[in-house]
Amino acid sequence: MSTAPATQSTAFAERIRVVLVGTQHPGNIGSAARAMKTMGLSRLVLVAPERDPDADSYALAAGADDVLAAAVVHGTLAEAIADCRLVLGCTARSRRIALEELEPRAAGARAIGEAAAGGEIALVFGRERTGLSNDEYELCHAAVHIPANPEYSSLNLAMAVQVLSYEVRLAALATVGVAPGREEQEQPASHAEMEGFFAQLAETLDDIDFHKGRAPESAMRKLRRLFLRAQPDTREVRILRGVLADAQRMAKLAGARDS
Repeated sequence: MSTAPATQSTAFAERIRVVLVGTQHPGNIGSAARAMKTMGLSRLVLVAPERDPDADSYALAAGADDVLAAAVVHGTLAEAIADCRLVLGCTARSRRIALEELEPRAAGARAIGEAAAGGEIALVFGRERTGLSNDEYELCHAAVHIPANPEYSSLNLAMAVQVLSYEVRLAALATVGVAPGREEQEQPASHAEMEGFFAQLAETLDDIDFHKGRAPESAMRKLRRLFLRAQPDTREVRILRGVLADAQRMAKLAGARDS
């Protein structure tokens, strides 16, 4: 009997990491590891946990010790997702920062579609009590909201990880045997490449006095959404940064003439 479908499904899952930000209770890390392993996910990333995994973590992992032991720790979310081409942030509340919002099933399909095309994907979960900060949330490409009972929508961290991991597995099983859709195309730029572009874009807008005294945050949020939606590839980002560099150079020359 052929094992190719299972192998392909596993390959997709290997490109998906579950990122827990600022976890407060070590037991929740173990429970999340268990939720991941039941659905075939194994890459656990911890960002600045308040307490390291301990005996309670391993007890609640219930056999997912390998996932827990292999967890990678980073100091910031930006470091944890620097090489990712798709970052999905799980949120339980509405935000002033507008992002595309996905239900879990659509998020699973999006994640597997990107994995099938060779991209790295992060499923990001925030702190137990407060979730992700607005700054962390802005680093995500889309938001995932689990449509729980509005009269009792209390999902703990491991439950949320279980729901998204399940949807990812369903999408992976459905995709087995389907050829990747971007075989001949450039891959979307990584998260780090996009953040470098956004930093240069913000500098350039300041250099050319684009905001004219207005607060720059609103314009930058809209521009971030526009470029993230467009998913430029690495080559396109290099071209865009070249345009910005020329704009910055011309702004400096104009400033020197006026001084």
